[in-house]
Amino acid sequence: MQCSHCGHNVKTYRNPVPTVDIIIHHQGGIILIKRKNPPYGWALPGGFVDYGETLEQAASREAKEETGLELSNLQQFHAYSDPARDSRLHTITTVYSADGQGTLQAGDDATQAAIFQPDNLPPLAFDHGQILADFFCKYSPRIKKK
Repeated sequence: MQCSHCGHNVKTYRNPVPTVDIIIHHQGGIILIKRKNPPYGWALPGGFVDYGETLEQAASREAKEETGLELSNLQQFHAYSDPARDSRLHTITTVYSADGQGTLQAGDDATQAAIFQPDNLPPLAFDHGQILADFFCKYSPRIKKK
């Protein structure tokens, strides 16, 4: 690409977009949200990291916006970077787990928010089924089974 002011060649970069997803433990299960926008379906709460925001701040903000819950015990779990994980664009997500406090209430781009058990999950958007399978494999004692 050439600079319109000076005519020099300018190198441009196309980079993946950072996102966060949060596995929120609440009332003996985990919180999932039903997405208002495409791609539709049930998903972990989460979203894009804003410019000037840390990953942890983004996780707390997205959790509050989509579920109404405050987070405590926020811990980084894993990063997922498959270029095909999001059909809209190439994203890299950092997944966190946390405990949720407050009253569960869907908001922002979530039409519903609900508590699910590991053995009773709905079909999930993105790669969230794999994320939860990895999490339950590693941390299954943390989730209370009925």
